Amino acid sequence: MKSDLPQWSRRFEKTYAKVWKSFQDLGEVCHGWGPLDAHTRRLVKVGIAAGAGSEGALHSAVRNALAEGVSKDEIRHAILLSITTIGFPKAQAALSWAEDILTKK
Repeated sequence: MKSDLPQWSRRFEKTYAKVWKSFQDLGEVCHGWGPLDAHTRRLVKVGIAAGAGSEGALHSAVRNALAEGVSKDEIRHAILLSITTIGFPKAQAALSWAEDILTKK
C-alpha cells in the first residue's frame, strides 16, 4: 500500500523518517489493542475520518478498509450513518472523498 500514499506523505516519510515510523508504530499498537475485529476497526476508522472532515484520512481509511475485505457498500453505509451526527454537508463531502477511492480503476 505504500505506493498508494500521496506524494506528500512519501516525501514526509523520507524527510522525517523517525517521526513517520513513530506515527506508524502508534497506529499499529492502537489498531491491535482491543477486542474489535479488523473488519470492524476499519469501518470505525472510516467513520472517524468522516467525522474529522479529513479528506486524506478518509482516503487512507477507505484504502485500508478495502484491503481488509470491507465491501464498498459497507464503507458507504458507515459514512451514511454519520449524516445525523456530523451533518448532511460534511457527510456528503466524506462520501465524495470515499468515491474517489471506491470508483478508482
